Amino acid sequence: MFLRLLARSISRYASPPSRLASTSSFCTLPTMSTNHPKNESYLSAVIPKRIKLFEQIQSHQLEKLKSLPHDPIKITLPDGTVKEGRKWETTPMDIAGEISKGLANSALISSVNDELWDMSRVLEGDCKLELFKFDSDKGRDTLWHSSAHVLGQALEQEYGCQLCIGPCTTRGEGFYYDAFYGDLGLNDNHFPNIEVGAAKAAKEAQPFERIEVTKDQAIEMFSDNNFKVEIINDLPADKTITVYRCGPLVDLCRGPHIPNTSFVKAFKCLRASSAYWRGSKDRESLQRVYGISYPDQKQLKKYLQFLEEAKKYDHRLLGQKQELFFCHPLSPGSWLFLPLGTRVYNKLMEFIMEQYWKRGYTEGKLNLRWQVITPNMYNMNLWETSGHVANYKENMFTFDIEKQEFGLEPMNCPGHCLMFQHRVRSYRELPIRLADFGVLHRNEASGALSGLTRVRRFQQDDAHIFCTEDQATDEVKAVLEFIDYAYKIFGFTYELKLSTRPEKYLGDLAAWDKAENDLKIALDAFGKTWVLNEGDGAFYGPKIDITVSDAMNRKFQCATLQLDFQLPDRFKLEYSADDEAKRQRPVMIHRAVLGSVERMFAILLEHYKGKWPFWLSPRQAIVCPISKKSEEYALQVKKQIHEAGYYVDADITDRKIDKKVREAQLAQYNYILVVGETEAATGQVSVRIRDSAAHSVKSIENLLEEFKTKTAEYQ
Repeated sequence: MFLRLLARSISRYASPPSRLASTSSFCTLPTMSTNHPKNESYLSAVIPKRIKLFEQIQSHQLEKLKSLPHDPIKITLPDGTVKEGRKWETTPMDIAGEISKGLANSALISSVNDELWDMSRVLEGDCKLELFKFDSDKGRDTLWHSSAHVLGQALEQEYGCQLCIGPCTTRGEGFYYDAFYGDLGLNDNHFPNIEVGAAKAAKEAQPFERIEVTKDQAIEMFSDNNFKVEIINDLPADKTITVYRCGPLVDLCRGPHIPNTSFVKAFKCLRASSAYWRGSKDRESLQRVYGISYPDQKQLKKYLQFLEEAKKYDHRLLGQKQELFFCHPLSPGSWLFLPLGTRVYNKLMEFIMEQYWKRGYTEGKLNLRWQVITPNMYNMNLWETSGHVANYKENMFTFDIEKQEFGLEPMNCPGHCLMFQHRVRSYRELPIRLADFGVLHRNEASGALSGLTRVRRFQQDDAHIFCTEDQATDEVKAVLEFIDYAYKIFGFTYELKLSTRPEKYLGDLAAWDKAENDLKIALDAFGKTWVLNEGDGAFYGPKIDITVSDAMNRKFQCATLQLDFQLPDRFKLEYSADDEAKRQRPVMIHRAVLGSVERMFAILLEHYKGKWPFWLSPRQAIVCPISKKSEEYALQVKKQIHEAGYYVDADITDRKIDKKVREAQLAQYNYILVVGETEAATGQVSVRIRDSAAHSVKSIENLLEEFKTKTAEYQ
């Protein structure tokens, strides 16, 4: 089946260049009111050239496949069923068709021996096979990745732009494509044409075809696109380079992809923005178009309705409405927190600090998680040692002091290494846990700044654990339990992924294997479901990625848990073993629960839709006197609640009580305490809850006891 499909697809877009240019409806999209220059010469030269090279290489590889022995193979499905097939001939699509026609029509991607695999790619031997539809993460992400190619095709055909990269977004909310357009800036007015091009591609059911190429072949194929050539030149010498084609688009891509473009039945451009090539402000300015797609219009409609709902709870709007924070153009990316916002900010840090204290003792042994304070700036010699100068300097704020270069601290880990290093350490002290709320600065590009979620100045609940290799598993498990506890309080669900050794890594394989195994043991002991995320670890060590889902089912990366072999080695950190003459390197664990406090603040504000739980609320209670006669008692009640340690206000304006209560509800006070002459005479308050019309009468003592319980239970 694979060979027949491949043979048919070779000639599908094999028209001569002149015919392709004259007959393709990609060139006759509706005229836009926004004029833009289209690089016709680029398109007419590049597209036919790439297709010709693609077909030549594809034809050669097809002939090679025919010559290979098609021996019988066994294909094992997840339920244990074994299917028969032929080596270098049978595809996952063939197996799906054997199971059911419905599966063949809905399966988007497969996994062969735990490696993602195109449905039309031939199997190479005995294997385990799993098939995925859109309702799985793998199926969804593959559809969105392929939709990025559909978007790229529409952009290239409409604007003659140079395509750069087009991935599925890391937050699992669609895809984007970066491209170079010269001076053209895209906006919403361009979206109708782009969507027409995408719909055309989907209607044609263009197959996604895959070939493998050498580095020289790849450079020849993309010689007209300097961005692609740069990517190719940066690939390792032994890296298998793959190229995919759908219709007129030939693109450098590692894949895999959906069977054909007809699966993209609902497509929508969401927004456009500027981006720098490779994230560097010193490189070319690109245009980024974000999109979303689904297998049917119903799901797209539901998602667009969700976006409209989410706009109401954008943290930037709620922050302004509730007088929590604002940003001033004189300090872009550094937010100013007003008194009410500072209450929430401090409460989040207090919550973490309370947990530091509670979790500082283990099995009767004094094992404090030490809270520390580190400088905001260091001589660049520190960042040379840590590796930041070589790998991160462009994201740092640097300046000269007395002819020496200094840098503002973008992360706490090098400072914590200095703390470990400043005196001789013994194995008896380990694990040492250093926790820091230090102010950090990162030189984010202005175009990348986004509310509180992407800033230049922030704090995070950063901690680093220095321990022995034998202690690492228990420490990781303890961090996971800490994260679980905190996220349950916030009302988050979360997913765990173990990200393993990437292609480019530092250190030896034995250390990596042991570290990955330690993390697996800790995850298994933790008892929650986790998945393997191969090749996505940091260059200095494996990590556990924790992705939270909020009340609107949006996904965010907040917590961090990483093993690091490199910093202890770069700083030559040592401790004395039980044999005092022997020195050993500690294992370093990077850990954060909230992550950036600013980012968590924004996520929680949207997660709660502006309705803060009592323990975290900046407006916990307000006392509303019915008349002038009860104002004195209202102020007395306010004083009692304030002295008990709660945030309380009193509305002693001359407005009517109904108006006071309504204003208090809109301001999101958790408790609205109405007092009149009767309450003043009995020493009580009439209690209304924020989202309820019901009310009850309580004594001040009972009310404070209720406040105490809610605070203690984080309600």
